[in-house]
Amino acid sequence: MAAERPADVEDPVGYFLQDMTYHGKTDRTRGAYERVLREFESFLGDPSRNPTGTAKSVDDASHRDCMAWIHTLRNRAVAPSTVATYASYLHRFYAYMAQVGVFDSNPMGLVMEEMDEKIDSNPARREVSVSQMREFVRDIRHPLEHALVVTLLKTGMRVGELCNLDLRDLSLSVDTPVDGVSTRAALDGRGPSVYVSSEPSVGMATNGETRTASNKRKRSTVVPVDDEVETVLLRWLAIRPDTESPAEPLFVGTSSGWGTRLTPDAVHHIVTSHAADAGWYRRGGDREENVTPHYFRHFFTTHLRDRTGDRGIVKYLRGDVAGDIIDTYTHNWGDRVRETYESNIYSLL
Repeated sequence: MAAERPADVEDPVGYFLQDMTYHGKTDRTRGAYERVLREFESFLGDPSRNPTGTAKSVDDASHRDCMAWIHTLRNRAVAPSTVATYASYLHRFYAYMAQVGVFDSNPMGLVMEEMDEKIDSNPARREVSVSQMREFVRDIRHPLEHALVVTLLKTGMRVGELCNLDLRDLSLSVDTPVDGVSTRAALDGRGPSVYVSSEPSVGMATNGETRTASNKRKRSTVVPVDDEVETVLLRWLAIRPDTESPAEPLFVGTSSGWGTRLTPDAVHHIVTSHAADAGWYRRGGDREENVTPHYFRHFFTTHLRDRTGDRGIVKYLRGDVAGDIIDTYTHNWGDRVRETYESNIYSLL
């Protein structure tokens, strides 16, 4: 029996959805596919939105049309996992229609090969919007705790890296906030920034103090900070207790462990206590469900990557790249990294 050709199918999306019914797919699954496919169909049919400037049907779509639609999703700040899911629906639609002979080819094949977004394999991951996180931050009153949370959220550093920061690792737009402490040479001319070193490791002495946490960066990184981070850090430094450590740790205890460097366990307790108050943490929950310092790193990565569209810079800021890649960003730091960061970092205060 000859396969149907495009001219024989007036509504390709409806044809595909009907076949999904025959294949035993649930109403929920069909509904999800229909929403996505009809949205794409509407995009193609609107000359003001599609790249050709003329109305098209789904059977006439090229790989550039598909890429353009994916691009509109990114511009709408759709989560990467959702972008990947929508793309997979479109890919499945075209692959099936080509397989049964209704369409000649699958324009999504090449698009899927070039996409960076991946479907989140763990649907239990908590999704927190920027506005929700802003409310969460607003409810934290203690200057130390407020500074810890905002710094983690806006730099993407690991909790151990945060705990290992010394005053010399901080450069602000004002004069050195603590007498007798000069910043690292690597921060000269960089503007308000923090230096996240790759050196500290558990049991080893760094800057005259034996460390209780390790940094996991492949290379040391200069991370820009914006006005909000500078504001909370200056507020914290105004009340920061004196310390006997020659390293002058940035974050020290204000209750138990007065004046001594905070540990990852202490920071974890601070964050999860506030998260529990917000209903974002339960004892026994996994790290995908609970909001912890590690979750803040995920939040930073997801939202900044979605806003910039530049995975390289986000990887640089996270300290996930080494060698010539990080050297490229270090060389272009003032021209690209800070500008990209300041133009896209979300507001929390």
